[in-house]
Amino acid sequence: MQKKLFDTPPRPSGTPDAITAGLNPAQLEAVTHGDGPLLVIAGAGTGKTRTLVCRLAYLIAGGVAAENILLLTFTRKAAEEMIERATAMVGEHSSALFGGTFHSVANVLLRRYARWIGYDSGFIITDRGDAEGIVNLLRSSLNLGGSGRKFPSRRMVVNIISRAVNRCVSIAAVIEEQYPHLLEFQQDIEALAEHYRRFKRDHQLMDYDDLLVNLRDLLRDFPEVREEVSGRFTHLLVDEYQDTNPVQDEIVRLIAAPRNNVMVVGDDAQSIYSFRGADFSNILRFPDNFPGAAVVRLEENYRSTGRILDLGNAVISRAGEGFRKNLFSRLGEGELPVLAPQANETAQAGYVAREIKKLVEQGTRPEEIAVLFRSGYHSYKLEIELASLGIGFEKRGGMKLLESAHIKDVVSYLRLLVNPHDSLSWNRLLLMLPKIGPKTAAKVVDRARASGDPFAALEEYPAAAAWREPFRELVRLLQGLRGSGMDPAAVFGAVMEVYEPLFEQLYADDYPRRKRDLDQLGILISGYADIQSFLDDIALDPPETEGFADGIAPGSVILSTIHSAKGLEWDNVFIINLAEGRFPAQAAAFGPEFEEERRLFYVAITRARKRLILTYPREVQGYGGVAAAGGASVFLAELPNGLVATAGLAAPCRRPSAPSVTSGMKAPGGGVRDFAVGDRVVHPFFAAGTVVEKNGSRKVVVEFDRHGRKELHLDYARLSPS
Repeated sequence: MQKKLFDTPPRPSGTPDAITAGLNPAQLEAVTHGDGPLLVIAGAGTGKTRTLVCRLAYLIAGGVAAENILLLTFTRKAAEEMIERATAMVGEHSSALFGGTFHSVANVLLRRYARWIGYDSGFIITDRGDAEGIVNLLRSSLNLGGSGRKFPSRRMVVNIISRAVNRCVSIAAVIEEQYPHLLEFQQDIEALAEHYRRFKRDHQLMDYDDLLVNLRDLLRDFPEVREEVSGRFTHLLVDEYQDTNPVQDEIVRLIAAPRNNVMVVGDDAQSIYSFRGADFSNILRFPDNFPGAAVVRLEENYRSTGRILDLGNAVISRAGEGFRKNLFSRLGEGELPVLAPQANETAQAGYVAREIKKLVEQGTRPEEIAVLFRSGYHSYKLEIELASLGIGFEKRGGMKLLESAHIKDVVSYLRLLVNPHDSLSWNRLLLMLPKIGPKTAAKVVDRARASGDPFAALEEYPAAAAWREPFRELVRLLQGLRGSGMDPAAVFGAVMEVYEPLFEQLYADDYPRRKRDLDQLGILISGYADIQSFLDDIALDPPETEGFADGIAPGSVILSTIHSAKGLEWDNVFIINLAEGRFPAQAAAFGPEFEEERRLFYVAITRARKRLILTYPREVQGYGGVAAAGGASVFLAELPNGLVATAGLAAPCRRPSAPSVTSGMKAPGGGVRDFAVGDRVVHPFFAAGTVVEKNGSRKVVVEFDRHGRKELHLDYARLSPS
């Protein structure tokens, strides 16, 4: 929302007593605070927005000119809603309030003061597509990457530059921490980032991140501008302060000085967006950055029943640092949260699906049921179970099982084993091969479709020399797998051996992240006795429907990552996969990441109004259906007695388990067996061969007696000693 900065509106009027009527004592203290800095720690469901709105109205009613108040939020919608509600309290005079997102406010201020930093007021704001286009142009002109190297895509380069800017760290630090597989390109990316910066300035362009950085630099480096802006805004209100990044934090401090009439509202216990650049320490340091700041804690919760809050309080009380608070409710004790451990992940999905079905049959509206999880892939099995029971759902955060390109690639191989005439799958696989374009792929697909035996027809296809070998390898793979009698896990492994080299080329920027999805797909397939059953189940996945605005999907159960659920609430909430290695995530074993995982669990708990069900698999599935250690998350193990009611194990799932794995595949302790050069091995598809080379710790090259030389990944190759 953008408003003119220097219009002079009529003086406001209002009734302070009417504005503060109905506030609880802590809210009243925050709303009626006098001059000076104020930190409001607003626990989940404690009326944060109402407190901010009443503070806005109270300031205006008390004589502060509306044009002297600046409201900073994280969404335009939030700012509009708060200003509308304040207007309803004090009348039309509050229309002079200037509020919006950090970026929209920065845009207005930079238009006025652009010349101070070498820009014209008519500078152009580039969108993400523009930024990627510029980076691509510069990359080509600089001839970066070198011969034979797959340089990171423009999308990835822009991601890296943006992360460095928002977190106020170097490009090197971002690459080392988050993209170590791109370390060889570090110097090239640094050079590209510098040329990108110069290009924008030379052409009077600013990208989304520049709006914040340039406003920060403008206020910091030009005292005259800072004095005029801070003189204009005598009172500053900031929402969701726990989500600010270092640049936004500095902007707040620069505008607030020297009066420091700044009120920030947030909850350190709900700081869960460090991956977006949010800095948890901003809200913790507020009293130090603003000496003498008053701190008000909002602890009365208007959302959840008492026993749900008791559980949330217990979880967050073990946080290493933060502002202590104890949420309470006048909504009654309610039901004890239920802890329902299950035998394995398949049983967990079946249990949750059946419980949801019971709730719906008892009259609960589906949209008042939510299933929350740490990572998007955690819901894959549940999606299939819900579809099999005819229960519609909407998923927020992560992707549905078949939405990501790399998953679709692998499933295309499997579809062709069941239906060799599947033109879409043939087309997808052919276009992945080097030197094959759409026209060539169409000709090959036409040949397959016209034949009674597509595999035989394509085996004789007159392929051009440039793509003959990879094409024939694809046909031989599919022809060999079809009717081989191999179990689904073995089929998946054989497919991965052919697909993985293509995969690493197609998704060079972020294949390590995508590989985790493929790992989960392999585990999911391992739970089936045949490929047809797997494909039938995923085909039941309901199509996308509209109507998810504001977290409401009429007639559908909500499946959501916890990050996407923040700010929302439901009567009935399931939190799944609360297992060791799943939640907290494996990569967050200690330090700040571990504490953020704890806060994530707290956010999940406090989404529930009336009923909360926690569940985890006692046993998780590894490659080939091999059982691995699971068990309760450390967050569950820490809970005091009496906070949850424990439900018994659910009945076994209806699906058959996968066949046992070849004994030689796993080393003692469950790890993948290693092989030395010279070892004779047996593969379920390629048969006997000899290890002739090792490529790192995870790959071996095997010379097979009948199929020649193959490079295999030990995570997928079901090799056993000969």
